[in-house]
Amino acid sequence: MKIILASNSPRRRELLSGLGIEYEVRTISGLDESYPAGLSMEEIPQHISRKKAAAYTLKEDELLITADTIVYLDGEVLGKPRDEEDAKQMLRKLSGKTHQVVTGVVLTTLAMQHAFASVSQVTFTQLTEKEIDYYVTQYRPMDKAGSYGIQEWIGYIGVTSIEGSYFNVMGLPVQRLYSEMKKLNLI
Repeated sequence: MKIILASNSPRRRELLSGLGIEYEVRTISGLDESYPAGLSMEEIPQHISRKKAAAYTLKEDELLITADTIVYLDGEVLGKPRDEEDAKQMLRKLSGKTHQVVTGVVLTTLAMQHAFASVSQVTFTQLTEKEIDYYVTQYRPMDKAGSYGIQEWIGYIGVTSIEGSYFNVMGLPVQRLYSEMKKLNLI
């Protein structure tokens, strides 16, 4: 099958490339990432990934991979920040706490659609205002759920533990993706 990654994320591209699978990137900008109230933390990114998949027209031999990642803290979804102050506020909330990072992935062909979610627990040390300001100013995490990239400086100095997939926290649970594709005879 011809594999298509529907993502603007350089991190997702890097992670999928790490599997040694040939693929092409297709993107449609401005897709609606809203979701109905009442969904569980696992259902939210799967719902958004299904909406993304619905925007694409596929051919017989194509497999589309769509994904969405959320940060979930005490019942609240921390999405991408609106501005620097919002990013700092999110990092203050995450400081000294454990949160969940949930990535929903949807595999779509003309014949089927298969969705799954991967959850990782991430614990941050208590961050200082100086550290938060430095990170937001220097790394500009405006395109990242929860206002941080674990592979960046904040992950080096702030993350005290991870339970689950590190790559999931980066935005694509590649081991689980590979396993699901194998199970469905897609690779």
